[in-house]
Amino acid sequence: MALAPQISIKNKRASFEYHLLDRYTAGICLLGTEIKSIREGKANINDSFCTFFEDGLYIRNMHIAEYSFGSFYNHEAKRDRKLLLTKKELKKLKEKGEEKGFTIVPLRIFISERGIAKMEIALAQGKKDFDKRETIKERESKRELNRAMKR
Repeated sequence: MALAPQISIKNKRASFEYHLLDRYTAGICLLGTEIKSIREGKANINDSFCTFFEDGLYIRNMHIAEYSFGSFYNHEAKRDRKLLLTKKELKKLKEKGEEKGFTIVPLRIFISERGIAKMEIALAQGKKDFDKRETIKERESKRELNRAMKR
């Protein structure tokens, strides 16, 4: 049996825009055509965010392209999707998320060893402009060091 390619859809801007404090792995409630689109790598989480509604944690603004072979059973591309976490994790995230300056950010979507779509989320605190400049300086210095090592 051939191994399927590893799917990892990342939110590259998250580590630039936020200080990532705690990371969690959550399951996602998906429809059949949605998981097929994710397995094809046709999803985008760059502009998405997590928020609490009355019955749990949801991800909003996550775009999963419509499945090309789906008929009238196809899904809506930008619907809200429920994230599956334990009650203890949900309680901790809700308490921290309500504090000023904290938010819950999706980092990446991946397929687990069992073939289930999972999402890595993080409790994050927004960076100030000078923090972003520091990040750029660190990245450029690492890049220069790597170039010097290769020579």
